[in-house]
Amino acid sequence: MQVVGYETGANDGEPALLVADSGAVDREPLVGGRSLAYTLGDRRCAGTTADGEHRPCHAKRGPYCETHTRTWVCARCTGTCLKPEMDCHEEHAVYLAAFAPDTFKVGVTKSWRLDVRLREQGADRGAHLYTVADGRIARRIEAGIAEGIPDRVGVPRKVRGFHRSVDDDAWRELLSGFDVIETASFDYGLSLAERPIPETLASGTVRGTKGRVLVVDRGGTTYAVDMRDLVGHEVSEGATERDLQSTLGTFG
Repeated sequence: MQVVGYETGANDGEPALLVADSGAVDREPLVGGRSLAYTLGDRRCAGTTADGEHRPCHAKRGPYCETHTRTWVCARCTGTCLKPEMDCHEEHAVYLAAFAPDTFKVGVTKSWRLDVRLREQGADRGAHLYTVADGRIARRIEAGIAEGIPDRVGVPRKVRGFHRSVDDDAWRELLSGFDVIETASFDYGLSLAERPIPETLASGTVRGTKGRVLVVDRGGTTYAVDMRDLVGHEVSEGATERDLQSTLGTFG
């Protein structure tokens, strides 16, 4: 068996790990209270999946080899199209996302995907700044804002604030410089009293997910798992027995 993908659940579905076995792809739901019991093995290319079928690749590079790595050029666009022909003619939104306590980023997405995009990233707050005719205009606006506000935030930085709330004063001050169309707040139901420990594992009791981060409880400690780090790993049934970093409260 091999982990070949994941679903964040941002599209109003259940988050899940996608596990392939002999060509078939099964969903391992990641709902609160569910028990996970996989031990991670070697990591290699996750191959491809389509219509519930998996085509394996035996290249040693994970999560994807050079053949199966896809580069999304739109992520690097600043308003000058990097494709042979511009195709982002749909209405786009420019937004700000907040990650507790005081990390902020600017981004763009198709207008109809704004709420989904914010939840895909695990944002605690969101603010819709502009609605524009196409992606080129949106990227130009984003590039200008990105001179003062980052357009990327890494998972480790997000995890550091999982147990915190957004700094309301900092958020209000940031938004004061824009004519905000609307704002949104998100609750992922994790109920964390302290920061979870970053780890790569697929066993424990699921607490929930936040963006692409899976939060599990195991042995009295709460762990935060970047699900992208699981993709490509071979897995066997049964909880891992390797030593894991624990919180000090575990030994009380």
